[in-house]
Amino acid sequence: MYYVNPNLVDLHRITYQNHRKEYLRLDLNENPGGLPQEFIDEVLQDITPGFVSQYPETLDFENCLAKFHGIHRENLCLVNGSSEGVRFIIEAFSSPGGKVVGVVPSYAMYQVYCLMYGRNFEQIPYREDLTIRAQDIIDHLNQEVDLLVLLNPNNPVGDAYSNEDFEKILEVTRQYEINVLVDEAYQYFYNNSFMKYALDNPHVFVTRTFSKLFSLGSLRLGYVVGQPEGIHMISNLCTPHNTNAFAMKFAQAILERDGMIDELVNKQLTGKAYVIEELKKHGFTVNAKEGNFIFVKPRHVDADEIVERMKTEKKILIKSYQGIGSLGKCLRVTTGEKIYMEQFLEALYAIDC
Repeated sequence: MYYVNPNLVDLHRITYQNHRKEYLRLDLNENPGGLPQEFIDEVLQDITPGFVSQYPETLDFENCLAKFHGIHRENLCLVNGSSEGVRFIIEAFSSPGGKVVGVVPSYAMYQVYCLMYGRNFEQIPYREDLTIRAQDIIDHLNQEVDLLVLLNPNNPVGDAYSNEDFEKILEVTRQYEINVLVDEAYQYFYNNSFMKYALDNPHVFVTRTFSKLFSLGSLRLGYVVGQPEGIHMISNLCTPHNTNAFAMKFAQAILERDGMIDELVNKQLTGKAYVIEELKKHGFTVNAKEGNFIFVKPRHVDADEIVERMKTEKKILIKSYQGIGSLGKCLRVTTGEKIYMEQFLEALYAIDC
C-alpha cells in the first residue's frame, strides 16, 4: 500500500495571497512601500554571476547579526523566514501527540504546524475586551504541556506582555518543564524584547523575521535566538543552504546603514498614528495596540462587503475577521507610510460613508 502521512490528508492551507502585485497590499502586514529604490539599486550593484551561481555562505552575515544584537553567533540560527523557525521549534521541542498551548486569535501557522506534526494545539481565547492576562495563560499550563507559544506583540490583536507578566508565566513553565517560543515578528514596532530571557534560559526561544519592518518578505529570511544547545537542535533540522544569499546581503546592508532602521520605524509609526486619528475623527471604532496593523469596526457596511469592494473597486487588499471580542466582525488593516494610509482612507470613506 502506498503511504501518505495521515496528518496531511485533511490539512487545510490558505493560498489566497497569489496574484497580489497589482494591488495596494494591506492584508499581510508587509511594508506597502518597501525599501527605497535607490537603496535596492545600490545593494545590487556588485552582484556577479558567481554570487548568483554559488551556494550562500552565512558566516559574514551571522557575525553581523550577532554584533547587532550583542550576542554570540552560537546563540542564533538562520532560517528561511521566521515561520520556518516556528516550525522547527514545534518539531524539536514538542512530542507526537503532545500539547502545544497558545492564544487565539493569532498567527494561523502555529495550529497548522501542530496538525502537520500530530500535536494537539490548545487555544487560550482572548477576553471580550480583547485583553489577555498572565493568569489566563498560566491557567492552561500543566505537566501535559510540551510547548507554550507567545507573541511579543501578538498578531492580529497587537497586545504585548510586560516583563513582570512574562516572568510570572516563565516561572510556571519552569515548574512544569515547558519549552517556550516567543514570536517577535513585530517587535520592532514597539520598544521591548524578551530576547534576554532566551539567552538566559535553555528552554526559551525567540524568533525574528526580516519580512515586516525590514521589508524583505520576498527574500525569506528569519532567525531563532536561544542558548547554544537548543540552537544546535534547531540547526539539525535545517536543510543545507536554507538561507538566501540575496536576503542576507540586503539584511546586512540594512543593519549596517546608519539610521535606516529608525527611518523605517518612524515612517510606520507616523502613518499608523495618522490613520488611527483620522478613523476616529470619522466615527470608526479602532482597536490599535502594538504592531503594524489595526482592527476597524465598519460603520454601516458589512466587513466582508467592504473587503470585496476594496479589492474590486479600489485595488486595495484588506482582511475581515469575525468574533473579535466586542468588535464582532471587523476589518484588519496593515498600517504603513502616510501616503498609503491616505489612499486607504479615501477608499474606505467612499464605500462606508
